[in-house]
Amino acid sequence: MLTPKSSRSTPERLLDAAETLMRTSGLASATTKAIARGAGCSEAALYKHFTNKEELFVRVLMERTPNAGPLMAALRAESGERGVEEVLTAIARHASLFYADALPMAAALFAEPALLTRHREGVRQIGAGPHVVLEALAARLLRERDAGRLRPDADPVTAAALLLGACFQRAFFLHFSGAEAVAPVEEFAPAVARTVWAALR
Repeated sequence: MLTPKSSRSTPERLLDAAETLMRTSGLASATTKAIARGAGCSEAALYKHFTNKEELFVRVLMERTPNAGPLMAALRAESGERGVEEVLTAIARHASLFYADALPMAAALFAEPALLTRHREGVRQIGAGPHVVLEALAARLLRERDAGRLRPDADPVTAAALLLGACFQRAFFLHFSGAEAVAPVEEFAPAVARTVWAALR
């Protein structure tokens, strides 16, 4: 059951409005003025709760994208009873779905160099950015190597880049060429994980 808009807190209403605009109009059109208007508050109220538009974008990505939470949980969790290949498969699955969802919202950035520069600076200001996922996976693989589950000479950073790069490329092909151009996630994720694991074990 949806909570009535009037009973939601101002930050939640701002996130709701930002998500709607970013998904329907793209990041470039989702100005702070438009987001505030959509939330039924002033632009000044927006800045009382969020540092900048980039913080709203990152919060929408991480809190409103279904696979962001599971992806970050998988990146930070310990292996436990699961093998490394199984963990990599779960990460590849969540990353593929996360990038597929995030790419359309972020795509407008690359058409406007000034917007991209402003967005890059704003994201850096709040200590976020796409490198966070890469660093989290590299750290996860480093823990696996330290625990003796990877080859001693395995390169966690490069392995993380290979796995996430493949997932990002799949998202690009999905949106550019259509679903027929990519393997279904349930086939793609284990194949990518198996290939990366073969280079690490």
